[in-house]
Amino acid sequence: MNKTILALVSATLLLGACSKPAPAEEPVRAVKVMTVGLNTFSSGYEFAGEVRARSESRLGFRVGGKIIRRQAEVGQRVKAGQVLAQLDPEDLRLAADSARAQLESAATSRDLAAADFKRFRELKEQNFISGAELERRESTLKSAQAQYQRAQSQLSVQGNQASYASLVANVAGVVTAVEAEPGQVIAAGAPVVRLAADGPRDVVFSVPEDRVMSFKPGLSVKVRSWAQDRSKPLLEATVREVGASADPSTRTYPVKVALAGQEQSLPLGATVYVQAQGLDGALPQGLQVIKLPTSALRQEGQGSAVWLLDTASMTVKSQPVQVATADGNEAVIAAGLQPGMQVVSAGVHVLSPGQKVSIYKEKVAAAQAVPGLVATRNIAGSAAPATMASAPASATTEPASASGATPAAPSAASSNATAAAAPASGGANAAPLPPPR
Repeated sequence: MNKTILALVSATLLLGACSKPAPAEEPVRAVKVMTVGLNTFSSGYEFAGEVRARSESRLGFRVGGKIIRRQAEVGQRVKAGQVLAQLDPEDLRLAADSARAQLESAATSRDLAAADFKRFRELKEQNFISGAELERRESTLKSAQAQYQRAQSQLSVQGNQASYASLVANVAGVVTAVEAEPGQVIAAGAPVVRLAADGPRDVVFSVPEDRVMSFKPGLSVKVRSWAQDRSKPLLEATVREVGASADPSTRTYPVKVALAGQEQSLPLGATVYVQAQGLDGALPQGLQVIKLPTSALRQEGQGSAVWLLDTASMTVKSQPVQVATADGNEAVIAAGLQPGMQVVSAGVHVLSPGQKVSIYKEKVAAAQAVPGLVATRNIAGSAAPATMASAPASATTEPASASGATPAAPSAASSNATAAAAPASGGANAAPLPPPR
């Protein structure tokens, strides 16, 4: 009988050990909920750009030499014809003097050939020389005349090169960069000063490959300065030029936008934002759309989805949505939602289909409601231990002061008690009692 009972108990224990424990119930999570509604679409494609002069020249000397003086500085406004830098003119002046001397020599040779030709022509008229000799003298005169003209042209070239020792501004504008310093020896044509001409200015920005076909010359855009007050109206501009090839490093296409007579309001190099409307695939401004914060979206398979709240059962279910574009920090929903639906806006990554939830509510602490009362209680609580600690010492010393007499020969017990009470009442400043006799 005992063996049968033992076998039944063992079988029961084995069956209990093999059975799986009951799964734990999912907790009721608090979530933030928002009601889907229609909002106005206010943004489009926006590109960051920079204000540049339409005409910007890199000026350099037309001859090589050593820079001895530079008058231009970055940011300086210059006028047309103003000297920007100068070369050492000594070598150029010597070359001009040499060309002038060659011109004088050629002039002397020409005059001598002309005199010979005149004399031999008179001799030919008297039949003292042959016609061939006269023709020879005529050829010598023509050669001398050509040598004179060559020397004259060479002198003009050397004179021009002497004047090239001074670098002057071709137009009025602003110096945007300096690329050479005094004492530096440069070759002809090397850039020394970068000059941005006054006049029309462009906004230059880059667009990706998938949007470059949407930009055409003549497209109207709006320009906003980074430092501009948002309450002021945007500047009107027109696309002037679209790059034919992509930048080799960024793989984007440069686009130039012409400002409509408002160039002076934007300084050179200023950061601006170009808002392009009417591009292919872009939503028009003012359209009524459904917008959700990005925290309400989650990845589900190859698309996006949100959690819908069933207010009757307080459970959530997954709802696939289609995102059209972005409007600031919000996503514009193209399909999947209707106005009036309840959507979970925070905590979407910890939910599961059919899970029970509760709506999160802000809690206000009681200490925030009455801060003065809590502070008073804290001060009173901190002062109470000090009062209680000093009470035993006062109670111990009161009997001695009340009696008004000190015993001549105290007992050992009373001396020990007094010695124990002295540190409590006097602390570090109390003198120790003498040992009992």
